[in-house]
Amino acid sequence: MILKIGHIGIAVRNIEHVLDQLCRTLALDRPPVRTIAERKMKVAVVDLGLVGLELLEDSNKEGPLAGLVKRQGSFIHHLCLLTDDIDMEIAELTDRGVKMADDKPYVGLRGKRIAFVASGILDEIPIELSEP
Repeated sequence: MILKIGHIGIAVRNIEHVLDQLCRTLALDRPPVRTIAERKMKVAVVDLGLVGLELLEDSNKEGPLAGLVKRQGSFIHHLCLLTDDIDMEIAELTDRGVKMADDKPYVGLRGKRIAFVASGILDEIPIELSEP
């Protein structure tokens, strides 16, 4: 069952700059930036209580997110929904005719099992399913 929105993934040009501005403006503790070498990504999660903001930056300035951010600026990359049973959720969505980008969960940037929905439920904003 879907429990709640876990986080909103936002692709940014300069994660350090965005974190500094966001945390200073909202008087929040600044989370660490993690570099995920195997995915060539930098990630930081700002905890806003009920929902997190997951900031993403390509480590490679020629990477797919970097190119999009360069052309259009920062953008919502995905919406993450937490589920108490990701395998059951994938099966139920598939049974309802929803196309999945990932038929089986895999370990995401934050060490949790995730899977993405392929269909355009929110137009071009992907939906990520994640374990809590």
